[in-house]
Amino acid sequence: MTNRRNPPASKARTAGRIALGAILVLAGTSHLTFAREDFRAQVPEFVPLKEDTTVLLSGVAEISLGSALLFAPTSLRGKVGLLAATFFTAIFPGNIAQAVHHKDAFGLDTDAKRIGRLFGQPLLVAWALWSTAALVRRSK
Repeated sequence: MTNRRNPPASKARTAGRIALGAILVLAGTSHLTFAREDFRAQVPEFVPLKEDTTVLLSGVAEISLGSALLFAPTSLRGKVGLLAATFFTAIFPGNIAQAVHHKDAFGLDTDAKRIGRLFGQPLLVAWALWSTAALVRRSK
């Protein structure tokens, strides 16, 4: 059953989904171009790929997820939201690695800033789930 106070296709959810999709496309594009070096600072040492390969692949993933958030048919948006939330969870170790190894990137040049950024990742997960109504039960 759909929650009447926050229906899946509300204007706020739609705006949130579009904004998140656009942010992901921009972030993915920056992986491939102007912020490539900064993203290398986030690749954890345990990743078996070269840093640059990891940055490029994650950029392609972000462009793909952002595009899916923008253009997926309504029937698939919840699944895309779950996939985006999973992606944000999967890349969280990169944010931890940047903090643990004291790597400066994206203006995060102090431990306090790097640790503060860690609290943003759960917000991205929540944003992906909320904006796509991924956890809202649909009536049949």
